[in-house]
Order: sequence, then structure tokens, then C-alpha cells
Amino acid sequence: MKKNTTQETTVVEKNSPAEQSSSEEHAIRQQKVEQMRALGIEPWPGFKEVTATAKEVHDEFKDDDETRQYAVAGRIMSLREHGKSAFANIQDRTGTLQVYVQQDGVGEEAFAQFIKFADIGDIVWFYGRSFKTRSGEITLKVEQFTILSKCLHPIPSSFYGLSDVETKYRQRYLDLTIDAKDRERFIKRSQITKLIRQFLDSHSFMEVETPMLQPIPGGAAARPFITHHNTLDIDLYLRIAPELYLKRLIVGGLERIYEINRNFRNEGISTKHNPEFTMVEFYVAHQDYVWAMELVEKMLRFVAQEVNNNCLQVTFGDKKIDFAKPFVRMSMADAVKKYAKCSDDDLREGAIDDLLRTHQISLEKNAPWGKKLFVLFDQLVEPNLEQPTFITQFPVAVSPLAKRNANDPRLVDRFELFVAGMELGNAFNELNDPIDQAERFREQARALSGGDVEAHHYDADFVQALEYALPPTVGFGMGIDRLAMLLTGTTSIKDVILFPTLKPKD
Repeated sequence: MKKNTTQETTVVEKNSPAEQSSSEEHAIRQQKVEQMRALGIEPWPGFKEVTATAKEVHDEFKDDDETRQYAVAGRIMSLREHGKSAFANIQDRTGTLQVYVQQDGVGEEAFAQFIKFADIGDIVWFYGRSFKTRSGEITLKVEQFTILSKCLHPIPSSFYGLSDVETKYRQRYLDLTIDAKDRERFIKRSQITKLIRQFLDSHSFMEVETPMLQPIPGGAAARPFITHHNTLDIDLYLRIAPELYLKRLIVGGLERIYEINRNFRNEGISTKHNPEFTMVEFYVAHQDYVWAMELVEKMLRFVAQEVNNNCLQVTFGDKKIDFAKPFVRMSMADAVKKYAKCSDDDLREGAIDDLLRTHQISLEKNAPWGKKLFVLFDQLVEPNLEQPTFITQFPVAVSPLAKRNANDPRLVDRFELFVAGMELGNAFNELNDPIDQAERFREQARALSGGDVEAHHYDADFVQALEYALPPTVGFGMGIDRLAMLLTGTTSIKDVILFPTLKPKD
């Protein structure tokens, strides 16, 4: 590796735009591995005790105390040689720390090995004392060092970053290494999940686990992934939702439960959809969807405030989302009337077809009234719901698991939460009439046999569970990936999933 050796301000230009190609660099580093082993130096030795993080070295430093000793370890992110000394910046999970390696401090032979073998990207253990340089930077003066893990490829410069977005997703480890903002985003995502769990635990919920491999997929309108169990010689499905199993637990007397779960839906990929995603679902006996709206609003305000340092306003693209204000509530019919600029008469059974034609929306023949209302909402209203909004009173035609409204049997007691033009959560009073549920399953089964790959299967075991009496229950489900998008100001779901699903490289 070439180094500029002029005078004392020598800088190792290992990651500049003019650096050698990655393949050449890889070959050079492999040669270093051979040279190290020839000298009896193992490039990937075992564990060495670390006594402090980079942040702890900074936090514990006092100007009048330069005697604190530390053993730290981190990845070398920059390396600057100055004659018989060298400065390096190392990075660990808490931040960065400057280390100072001097020939007089580590010995002539060790210093020569450090200069010859240490590269940007290596994980290195350092032992020494903290001090402050003349420029005021807290630094570790090294007395001993060991290369713990040799990096065989050049690490992209944090200044230039990863210009190829696909590389960010395919080689997330590089992205996390050099992009502090991306690391912070995933730290926030982890905090969001912890805060949801903390909130629900504090409201007397019990966390449970339900099967991810299911003999019958259910709980949502989605196309499942199919797999095969060799020993039982049966097809199984990766779950599209945990709903039907969670309601079985309510039947069993676990009256306040939740699950933070992975779901799988064999559908398209977009900025809002990934085939594998994370949800939280909770179910509560002896409450209804109005109560659930209050709880969800309270939960989201708590999470947003905690994860964003007491700030309830977040920026999402060009939108300013305010979680501090009371969430808007309106029925689906009222929302369509508002945004389609129509009246109750326009939504009547006979007149709604004219409204569809006016907006050039086509549906299959004999589509029920509820499906027509839902499609009008989906195309004309949903993109306009910027601030947190609960849309209530969904048609029964698109809600096969929800309880009918007592005053209008065409509707169910259900809400969906929309923020920034996308659905964030879904809840309803659970259908606990086994006879009604059986009939709706039969309707779904007919649609499935007719080619609707997202229709529900008939689940006889779940119907039997309802026959043992499901108490009045409300359930809620929310996508954690989308919530993470909102609270981190990220407009693509791929940027909040560590390893999103990608099309294979050619």
C-alpha cells in the first residue's frame, strides 16, 4: 500500500477516490495476512478483554487526571502516520475515539508492525491511558495493541459514503459501518419496539407467541407463502397474521394479550411493502373499538415523545406530522363525501355506480355496495389523510372477521389509522358469532375457489373455538416498520428494515 512519506504530516490516503481498486487492495491485504502469520502474528486471534467503550473514555475524562487506563476495541476508520507516531480513529457501538500510537510507547518492533499491517477497517484492541491533545481532543495513548480481526477489503469513506442504494441494502454491514444516520435510525427502530412493549406491559397486557407455520392461513386478506413439512408430509403456510390464534387465547381466558410478530405476505415490493414485516397485535376482552382508539392514540403519543426527545412533531418527506393534536375521527362514508365532494344520496345503493363512473373507477360485475364504497375511499381519500386520522365504520364486505354494527348491518365496528397517506393500523370489534363467522368463511372460500388468491380459507377449527364462546373483544394490529418510517422521517420501508427483500442480482 502506498503512503505519502513527506515530512511529519504524512497521511495514509487509503480510502480516497484515487485509491487502488478493491481487487488490488484485497490482494495486498491477503499478502499482509501471509506476512503476519510468517511472523507468528494471528490475523484473527481470540478474545481480549475490553474494559471501556469509546463513550466511557470520553465521559470519564478529567483534565487533571491523565492516569486512567483503558482497554478498548473498535474498527479503524481513519489512520494518519506522523514519522514515529500515528493517530487513528476507532469506532465502536457507542461512537468514536482517537488513539495515539507512538514508537516510544509501544516499542520499535511493535510500532513497525502497526504501520505495516494495520489498515482502515481492521478491528483492533488498544490498551493505554487517556489524555487530551493540544487541540483539545480526548485520546488514548497506546501502550499495547492487537489486531483482533483483519479486514480484507477497503472500507468506503464515510465522507463519500455508499453511492449505490442497492449496495446499502445488500451490504448493510458496510452501510452501518460508515453511516451514523443509518445506525441511529435502526437504534430508534429498536427503541420503538421496546417502547410499545413497555406501554402494553404497563397496561396489564400479557405477551404471547403463536405459530408462524400454520396449516390454514388466516387473519388478513393476503396471499400466503407455502412450504412443506417433510415428516408430516403436509403443506404449511407462513403466517400472514397471528389474529385467529390470538383470539383462540381470548377464548381460553387470557383476556388481555399482545404479540410482536413477524408476518409474511406473498405480494409486491414497494416503498411501503416488504413481503416479510413486523407487526404488533393486541386483543382485549370486554372492550370495544372506541376504547381501542383511545388506547392507540395514547400509545403512539407516548412512543413518539420518547423516541424523539419529547418532540411530538415529526417530518416525513415534505409533510409535518403532529402527534400532539387529537387524532381526527370520521366514518368512511363521511370521508368519501368530504374528498369526493358528494352527498349521502350519491352513496346510496343505486347511485354509487354513477359516482364510480364519474371518477373512472371500474370494479368487477356484481361487486357489493360495501366494496364500491371501499374502493372510492381507497382511491379518493386515503392519499389525502396526512395527519393521524381514524377512519371508522367499514363495510362488512371488506371485513370478514369484524362484528357487524348494531344499527347498520352493512357496516362493521372497525377503524383503520392513517398517517401521511398510508395505513398504519387496523382494529375492530371481533366477530364472536360462530354462525355468522362460518357463513363469512364460506363466502371467502367461494371467492378463493373463484380465483381470489387473497381470500380467506375456511377455518373449521377457529369456528369451533368460537362455539366455546369468545367474549366481546376488540383487536388491533399495527405495522412497526411503517411506524419506524414515520418516527424516523424515512419514506422507504427498505431504510427501516435491516435486510429488506431484494430481487437477486443478475
